[in-house]
Amino acid sequence: MAAPTARERNALRVLDFLFRTGPARRVDVIRATGLSRATVSKLIGELQAQDLVTEQRAALTVAGRSGRPPTLLTLNPGIGVFGGVDFGHSSVRVAIADVTGTLLSEDRLDLDVDNAAELAIAAAVERLTALVAQAAFPRQRLLGVGAAISVPVRSDGASLAATGILPGWSAVSPQRELARRLGVPVHVGNDANLGALAEVRTGAARGASNVVYLMLSSGVGGGLVLGGSLFTGHGGMTGELGHVQVDPEGARCRCGNRGCLETVAGAQALLARLRPALGKTTGLAEAVARAQAGDEGCCRVFHEAGVAAGRVAGGICNVVNPELVIVGGDLIVAGELLVDAVREGLEETSIPAVRADVAVVAATLGDRAELLGAIGLAIEQADIAAVARAA
Repeated sequence: MAAPTARERNALRVLDFLFRTGPARRVDVIRATGLSRATVSKLIGELQAQDLVTEQRAALTVAGRSGRPPTLLTLNPGIGVFGGVDFGHSSVRVAIADVTGTLLSEDRLDLDVDNAAELAIAAAVERLTALVAQAAFPRQRLLGVGAAISVPVRSDGASLAATGILPGWSAVSPQRELARRLGVPVHVGNDANLGALAEVRTGAARGASNVVYLMLSSGVGGGLVLGGSLFTGHGGMTGELGHVQVDPEGARCRCGNRGCLETVAGAQALLARLRPALGKTTGLAEAVARAQAGDEGCCRVFHEAGVAAGRVAGGICNVVNPELVIVGGDLIVAGELLVDAVREGLEETSIPAVRADVAVVAATLGDRAELLGAIGLAIEQADIAAVARAA
């Protein structure tokens, strides 16, 4: 392949700026790229002719200024779509978004993901391909995919530390398999890490730099954003809060140890405690409804789960001194009942100076944070030159 010409390189600089920052004025493009006004004007004209860039009116005028709203340049949303996959413990969720990150559609299939890696990957490919085919886009192209999975992901993004946690995935690379079957770049991350990223970018922690994200779902995980960036540690193994021991004599965890936080605060553990009283088919929604209606037993179980998670979070806060602890995952449907309990537990184990610095709040993206984070990962890692070639 021939090296790009100077004009092609400059065009890619313009596209990359619009891709990374979103709608912008022409003057913003000029400042960011360092190109002359005439060069930018010519490049924008060529990119518009190629249907890669469009113009739109800003919704509002700039504060304190009169006159018409400015015209903004943006990447054409119809270029194609990015996909996201969330491999939960008991379901596969998929979604697609346009190049601006706007969610277009999503789907879900309930299955035993932990013990059916091949089936879960096949389901993700099938459902994602169907969503792309149904997209009302002039160019129905999948440009890249991000995937979240409930297990530590090694720093290379292609291998998992699944032994003892997701034994059915120990010999599987979802990154390689998805890339092979879909024919596009695929990036994989731990679900709690991607949930943290999503909340920092568009959710409850938007604008915050130091955040602890608690994902309380079937499993329990944590994501750390420090100094505005996701912290994954030496080998990608951070955030395994669900496997912090809280009771040495407790129940056996799927990781092989006893008394892990997940055996106390995970959704399955919570339901296992409630079903003898409520019935074998009791689901999370019914348990939450009963708790919110004042059922004493349900309230106590949710409270104890939240306090246990908060105690572990308090220890983390003593180490990293965050400004926010975000409570998310499937259990967040319990709302303030759970958040208050996490706050109570955190106050028991964090030192006063750290406690005074941190706020504990509910996630705003709910149980979709990990899926939205997966899409964000795909967009963040995308190569604008490859996107332009595909379009």
